[in-house]
Parts: sequence; structure tokens; C-alpha cells
Amino acid sequence: QVQLVESGGGLVQPGGSLRLSCAASGSIFSINSMGWYRQAPGNQRELVAAITTAGSINYVDSVKGRFTVSRDNAKNTMYLQMNSLKPEDTAVYYCNAIIRAYSDIERLYWGQGTQVTVSS
Repeated sequence: QVQLVESGGGLVQPGGSLRLSCAASGSIFSINSMGWYRQAPGNQRELVAAITTAGSINYVDSVKGRFTVSRDNAKNTMYLQMNSLKPEDTAVYYCNAIIRAYSDIERLYWGQGTQVTVSS
């Protein structure tokens, strides 16, 4: 069984930084693209950043220059370094990944989410 687990969320003041992690575990054969999404109360879930196995990266415009996504393929882990945080970054952050487990086809998996609150 494959699982994605996020960690690193919390309460931070405006201008502060947080680093989120998303660790994949289980009988993993391969991981394709991975991504970070966020959902604020009353809003739809939006893509924040995505990274392919080859390292191709995309960001939503609102986080460009402030957030950096990376992945460690050896550890099956993706990171999101968030700097210069703003109150409007407050949301539950989710990771997803396209994973092929042994004896299975590729599937899209989601983590359970981690809360990020930016407030003074």
C-alpha cells in the first residue's frame, strides 16, 4: 500500500519561512510527477508547484520567487521551501504524486494535508 505523508506545517509570522515535506512510502516501483496544492477556507484547491522526475518545475504566479519545490528521488520525498510568507498563503497544503506500485498501474495519490497559518 502506498502512502503520502506531509509534514512541516505550522504557524508563522508574515515574512517568515516554512519547509514542507512530502514522503512517499510503500511498495513503490516508480514515482512520476509530484505536486503541492493548497486549499483555503471557501476556496477551491489550487496547484502551487509541480515537479517532474526530470526536474521540470512549474509554479503558480502568486508564489514565484518566494517558494521553491524540490525532490529527493532516492528518498521518495518532495519538499516545498516557503519564504516571505504572506497571510494569503494560509491554507491546508496537500501533496500528490503519480506513483506506480509493484504489480499495479500508475495511480494518483494524495496526502492528508498539513495546515499552514501565516499570522501576526
